[in-house]
Amino acid sequence: MRPISLLAALLLLATACATTPVSRVPGLDPELRGYAYPFVVHELVLDSQRQQLRMAYMDERPADWKGRTVLLLHGKNFSGAYWEPTMRALLARGYRVVVPDQIGFGKSTKPAAYQFSFAQLAANTRALLSALGVELVSVVGHSMGGMLAARFALQHPEQTEKLVLVNPIGLEDYEDLVAYRSIDEWYRQELAATPESLREYQRQSYYAGEWKPEYERLLEIQAGWTQHPDYSRIAWCSALTYDMIFTQPVVHDLPRLSVPTLLVIGQRDRTALGRAWAKPEVAPTMGDYPKLGRRAAEAIPGAKLVELPGVGHLPQVEAFEPYLEALGGFLDFTSRDAR
Repeated sequence: MRPISLLAALLLLATACATTPVSRVPGLDPELRGYAYPFVVHELVLDSQRQQLRMAYMDERPADWKGRTVLLLHGKNFSGAYWEPTMRALLARGYRVVVPDQIGFGKSTKPAAYQFSFAQLAANTRALLSALGVELVSVVGHSMGGMLAARFALQHPEQTEKLVLVNPIGLEDYEDLVAYRSIDEWYRQELAATPESLREYQRQSYYAGEWKPEYERLLEIQAGWTQHPDYSRIAWCSALTYDMIFTQPVVHDLPRLSVPTLLVIGQRDRTALGRAWAKPEVAPTMGDYPKLGRRAAEAIPGAKLVELPGVGHLPQVEAFEPYLEALGGFLDFTSRDAR
């Protein structure tokens, strides 16, 4: 066999890299410049807290758009990209769909210094809607996005046509259950993450110990970030947003919601931030979503509750058809004046 030249080796390597799907390449940079989203990504430049930040978002509308818009808000361990199936389903039903990556997430800026708050993220989101000329919107939030969606509806009820909370976290006040954990402690934990540890977390927390090939796509961004030299930027933003979740509860404000609200709750979900540091007698009581969902539905005036048996933290992944039936039915047939 003839020895291969250095030039030939480099050419072969370049060819191999070029044919590798972008979404499978490890070492994703903090703003995901090489990672393909399902739709065209736009950017809004925000002047916020004495700095210019870029807020990435997708904005799609069907050819037969009839004027109604849905805003999809992602969870903490996700970005706007994971909403793809929901986006396509809503577009098929005639809705315009706006899907931002919040500052600190996805393709948006990862600032080194930022006062993260749900109020600030809601203000950023409203600025995006204003720039797009959207005056009325139905807001759908999953996981951490549910906390943000509730805060948005509380701050801007006149702009919120409907509110949908899909297995939101924050249906209990974590500081009442777990001792405070500093940002530095969260940061050290995030720095230690690996693709293997992230996969195991999702396998246990989201899918009851099971793992399917289709779940890999939801892991790619987080896993890819851990392999990049600038991962510390991601870890720091993640630590800051963990602190936001723990110190800015929204559960106590649920009775003040004044817009039609749907809760979609997977009944197998037991997500509870900080359970590992809770007292032994407290930890087993946390994240009881059947109980938390019913309690939230009672607290929110006129709320509708849809319970999905045997489904965990991601109904839009594990049980798409019943999830879509609940979501689509609520958006299609419930109006602000029907209460």
